[in-house]
Amino acid sequence: MTGQQRTPDALTAGDLGVRSLGRRATLVQFSSAFCQPCRATRRVLSEVAGMVEGVVHVEIDAEERLGLVRWLGVTGTPEVLVLDADGRVVRRAQGQPRKADVIGALGPAVG
Repeated sequence: MTGQQRTPDALTAGDLGVRSLGRRATLVQFSSAFCQPCRATRRVLSEVAGMVEGVVHVEIDAEERLGLVRWLGVTGTPEVLVLDADGRVVRRAQGQPRKADVIGALGPAVG
């Protein structure tokens, strides 16, 4: 299967290089140093994580974690993955999100 990305059934805290995932959901943001939309995305995701109990925001520097970027098929920054409590990717989006869209995307994860 050349040219296809193998993605995991579920991600773990170890895969992401963090201590733990959110109890209800995890917002995983892939960023790069000079990405202006990444800064705004960080603010939005952090704010939503602070509003919704059991949700955490994890930011990953795409340049430092190229193996993970390739493994997950991340093609640009900012890219956001919404993980449910079991680490399964339930939503994926590129670009700067609006707060309402992030809250809506959490629905399937925190159900």
